[in-house]
Order: sequence, then structure tokens, then C-alpha cells
Amino acid sequence: MKNLNSAGNGNRKLFFALRIFCTVALGVSLLCLLAVVAYVLINGVTKISGDLLFGDYSVSPSILPAIIGTLQLVGISILIAVPIGVASAIFLVEYTNNKGRLMRVIQVATETLAGIPSIVYGLFGYLIFVVAFGWGYSMLGGGITLAIMILPTIVRSTQESLVAVQGGLREGAYALGASKVRTIFKIVLPSAAGGIVTAIILAIGRVVSESAVLILTIGMVVKDIPASLMSPGTSLALDIYYFASHGYPDEAAATAVVLLVFVICLNLLAGALGKIIKKSTGETK
Repeated sequence: MKNLNSAGNGNRKLFFALRIFCTVALGVSLLCLLAVVAYVLINGVTKISGDLLFGDYSVSPSILPAIIGTLQLVGISILIAVPIGVASAIFLVEYTNNKGRLMRVIQVATETLAGIPSIVYGLFGYLIFVVAFGWGYSMLGGGITLAIMILPTIVRSTQESLVAVQGGLREGAYALGASKVRTIFKIVLPSAAGGIVTAIILAIGRVVSESAVLILTIGMVVKDIPASLMSPGTSLALDIYYFASHGYPDEAAATAVVLLVFVICLNLLAGALGKIIKKSTGETK
């Protein structure tokens, strides 16, 4: 009995120590996050002005070309990555049942691509779209490169959302005579829509905060609004780098605030849409 009591006391002490460590780690993480947010807001909020947001760059520095360029990049990357990513996840979950050699190969490839540094994607986009295809620096080349970069994230997140759908829903649909395709689009996808939408919005957040890829694919033309998808341009993340390295610290701080607010809004939107879709499809928390 003494040995059992000693072992129990030792386990309780270990669990208590782990709890304290996790609590301290959480506190440090929150403090770091709050420190970054507070620093950006304190230094940038007062520098925001109408001329900076919507003015003519020939008169004073403006981030209007960056705002338009960011929206274009988001549109191009999402229009390419979402259909391919969602369709790939449907194939993996519904047609291979997450089993088989092909599934393992795709799984390893997806996880490997998700861990590749963004600068590698930028180098790939530069060598393929800028050099090999002869497009030069272009919004289209940058958008396609970003789509390739976020594709693994969308595939993995969608895959997890589809796996989480209860098997009984599929079996019930088959029992009522529904085909596999009809079951996927009428039962499975609506049930997994909350997770899929959240994954898409978080992927958009990665797109708007990316800079290494864009330096090598769209150039850094901060003064002009892109005339077409084949024109070079800029983004909010690139403008921060440009302003900070060319003697515009106030403009860099203000642009950082705009980008931070945009990312925060995306995360809030992801949570809200996820809850709305879960309620509409009858899911419970």
C-alpha cells in the first residue's frame, strides 16, 4: 500500500507541475500576442489618414494600389485553390476511404508541401511563371503561386472536415436510394461546410500576410494600380517592407495596422460563418 500511495502522490505532483507549466506557457503566448498587437496599434493608428488609404501616390504615399493588389491576389488564389483542394479532399475521403498506397503517397506529399518555406514557393513561381513562361512580374503569376502554396492547407483541412461527418448520414442516404455523388453534394458537403469555410478564410489570411512569394513573382510596384492581371503590382505586406526600408516608418506602421485589422476580421468571420453553417445544417457543438 505504501508503494501505491507513493506512486499516486508522485503522479499527482507530476500532473500538478505539468498543469503549472502549461498555464505559464499559455500566459507567455498571450503576452507575446498582446505585445505585438499593442505595439502595432500604438505606433500605427494615429498615422492612418484618408490620403494614405485612398489618395494619389503621386501626391503622397498611398496604400490604395496595395489594397487593390491584395484583393486581386486573394481572388486569383482562392478561385484556383478552393475547387482543386476541395475536390482532392473529396476523392481522398469518399473514393479511397483514406486507405491504400495512393492515399499514403498523397498524404506524405501534402504534409511535405505544407511544411515547405514560402520562399521556396516564391523561387518556384519566379522560375516557372516569370522566366520559363515569360510572363515577367505579374499578378497572375503571383496568384497562381499563392494558390499552390495554400493548396495543401485546404486539402488537409477539408479532408479532416469530411472525415468528421458521421458515417450514419452516408448510410442513411444510400439506404434511401441516393447515389454516391448526390450523397456527397447533398449530405456530406453541407455537413462539413463549416470546417471548409473556416479553412478557406484562414487560407485567405495566409495569402494577405505573405511577402516572400510576392517579391519574386509580382515585383514591388507600389505606386501604380495594376492595369491587368499580367501587370506587376504590390500588396499590403509588400508595402510594409517597402515603406520600412525606404524611410517611411509612419506609413509602414499605419499599413501594418490595416493588415492586422484585415487578418483579425478574417478570423472573426471564420468563427462566425462556422457557427452559422453548423446551426443551419443541424450540427451540435
